[in-house]
Amino acid sequence: MEKVGVVFGGSRGIGKAVAQLMAEKGYRLAIASRDLEVAKAAARNLGGNHLALRCDVAKEQDIQSAFAEMEKKLGRVNFLVNAAGINRDALLLRTKTEDMISQLHTNLLGSMLTCKAALKNMIQQQGGSIVNIGLIHTDMTKGMKEEQLKKNIPLGRFGEPSDVAQAVVFLLESPYITGHVLIVDGGLQLVL
Repeated sequence: MEKVGVVFGGSRGIGKAVAQLMAEKGYRLAIASRDLEVAKAAARNLGGNHLALRCDVAKEQDIQSAFAEMEKKLGRVNFLVNAAGINRDALLLRTKTEDMISQLHTNLLGSMLTCKAALKNMIQQQGGSIVNIGLIHTDMTKGMKEEQLKKNIPLGRFGEPSDVAQAVVFLLESPYITGHVLIVDGGLQLVL
């Protein structure tokens, strides 16, 4: 199977770290972001001949167009990483309904739509891997009370995008692991 992958949200944070490690391991990648210029810069920084795409994962038409362009320029995608996400961190009482809807559309519906599009290819080629990523210390989390949160993590530090990238590539390259949730949290779940 060719190593053709797409990283939604691959222009910054976790997605950028995942894309970097995948490129180092020989994947041909599409980097998808809502900002095409940022995606182009991220793809250029990977070296090689990677594709940059503008795609808002909350919009099904954007996703369909992105997959059509990837197939035309890279071939069938058989590795999908969903790292696109937004954070509207606020107390529930102060959170605007439109912020909740925006977060649901991007973080939940977006992942579902990209999986749906990728599965069509993966079923036809009888194989592929999908990894959906949760929350870790990035620009998106910098507004949180970090010092208080860090005290609860047994390893005493937040995970970095590179920590998650190692786990993502492990899952992508492990053909007999399926339907698994791999928790990469520095042991936080052990104390909750």
